[in-house]
Amino acid sequence: MLLTILGGRGAWPDAGQACSGYLVEHDGFRLLVDPGYATVPRLLERVTPDQVDAVFITHGHPDHCADLNPLLRARTFCDDPSSPLPVHSLPGALDAVLALDRPGMLASAYVAHEFTAGSRLDIGPFHVQTRLLPHSVPNAGVRLTAGERVLVYTGDTGPSPDVVDLARDADLFLAEATYADQVPEDSRRYLTSARQAGRQAREADARHLLLTHLQPGTDMTAAQAAARTEYGGELGIAVSGLVVDLS
Repeated sequence: MLLTILGGRGAWPDAGQACSGYLVEHDGFRLLVDPGYATVPRLLERVTPDQVDAVFITHGHPDHCADLNPLLRARTFCDDPSSPLPVHSLPGALDAVLALDRPGMLASAYVAHEFTAGSRLDIGPFHVQTRLLPHSVPNAGVRLTAGERVLVYTGDTGPSPDVVDLARDADLFLAEATYADQVPEDSRRYLTSARQAGRQAREADARHLLLTHLQPGTDMTAAQAAARTEYGGELGIAVSGLVVDLS
């Protein structure tokens, strides 16, 4: 299993960066997870639009799904349109982004597969376990298993025992860490700090922790140091262009 970070910023993409976006590959199958703002240009540096085999989206905030629109446009307007792209999401999560164009314009470019958080499904070679995690809108954390390797991604979430359960013994834990140490009081139910992510990784016995969704302006060194106070395993920051080979 191979993970390529397309972007790792939260809320909006600051200069030269992109929001949440992850390309996960196994046995030639390419799964795009959370195509947030500014991720498609980075995706297209690596693959053509028709080489994406499926999309999985954790929740409907635009920093996690806005670039689904240009991806579908690219597949619609190319000279040789490819088969409809399977797009997996929670019910209603993509209503806003799919409404950006006139009705029906992109209909041939995708086929929607809605799932309920907590369900299990298969996407290509990936066995997918989902879990409803606390956020300001419904958010599905995801555990991807393929080739005896496990990647867990939180989407956006407040601290919860369910995060630890989902990430148990993961080879790679890709964890939202919007703030380095202190989450503002009005967001503490919905977002996580790097320190909390480190604690969750330790409690889950995850082998590798990657912090993602850092708010623009967050000091990466401070975020990593905060996580390190709780977690002693392999630790890094999800930055555009980073490639992690789980094998």
